[in-house]
Amino acid sequence: MATAFKDWENRIGRRLKLRDLHILSAVVQWGSMAKAAKHLSMTQPAVSDAIANLEDALRVRLLDRSSKGVEPTIYANALLKRGLVVFDELRQGIRDIEFLAHPKAGEVRVGCPESLAAGLVPSIIDRLSRRYPRVDVHVVHAETGTLELRELRERNVDLMVGRILRPLLDDDIDAEVLFEDRRFVVAGARSRWAGRRKLALAELAHEPWILDPPNAAAIPLITTAFRAHGLELPRRNVTSFSLHVRSYLLATGRFLAIMQDSTLRFYAKPWSIKVLPIDLRIPPQQVAIFTLKNRTLSPAVKLFIECARQIVRPLGKIK
Repeated sequence: MATAFKDWENRIGRRLKLRDLHILSAVVQWGSMAKAAKHLSMTQPAVSDAIANLEDALRVRLLDRSSKGVEPTIYANALLKRGLVVFDELRQGIRDIEFLAHPKAGEVRVGCPESLAAGLVPSIIDRLSRRYPRVDVHVVHAETGTLELRELRERNVDLMVGRILRPLLDDDIDAEVLFEDRRFVVAGARSRWAGRRKLALAELAHEPWILDPPNAAAIPLITTAFRAHGLELPRRNVTSFSLHVRSYLLATGRFLAIMQDSTLRFYAKPWSIKVLPIDLRIPPQQVAIFTLKNRTLSPAVKLFIECARQIVRPLGKIK
């Protein structure tokens, strides 16, 4: 054991520098030492020396060079995968220090799909900012339906808010379920269907519909719902994820769409969108907060999660 520790100290511990890891990451990202040098405001020889120092310390080749640029070897990929965690933990450490110096301050990076960015997530942010005005929030678009959660795994966000449309099998992700979200057939208040107390889905089959793109994660569920009523999925008169597009067109009274409970509660009220009396027979989907296991959450992120729990607590049936 003592020999192994001494070898680490002499060969790697004293020679492996975070700066060199950062340079390697930039070279891989840009695919060129020259481009990385420009991005880092360094000279190309300095970048080359840093890579050479790493290769000498680790005794493996990190980059394959060709006329087209450079490509990471399997050793570089292994090193950068761990290095990503190191840099992320350092950033988290700096955030913790900032929080200790300025209690109830910090930064939260949130990933979520369009349907939640349009209502639920802003509601959480509003509560957070009223209570903790020194917490800054960055929201980025991120699809969660496939549960790949790439932005979270690459540590580009601190957490993701999304729906669980299939079992979560990966053991590196924690999912805290906030509530169950149902789907409804909806129309604008001016629609001829809005005042009906009884309505069959078959009556709407040939109306103009706004639907998600064919590759959307929810489309198989919606297709199954129509088939359960003996119908095929209606023709897409408008294809869009955008809730702004959907709400504007619904307000004309001409179009129909399918929306989630949470969207109707937190976003759609100003548009006077009405739920039609149709049971789609789609089981409710769980909405959850996704975080990485074994990753320390900053105090600001914990404050965001607590506000999310408070916002969804009163959710019940739509009236």
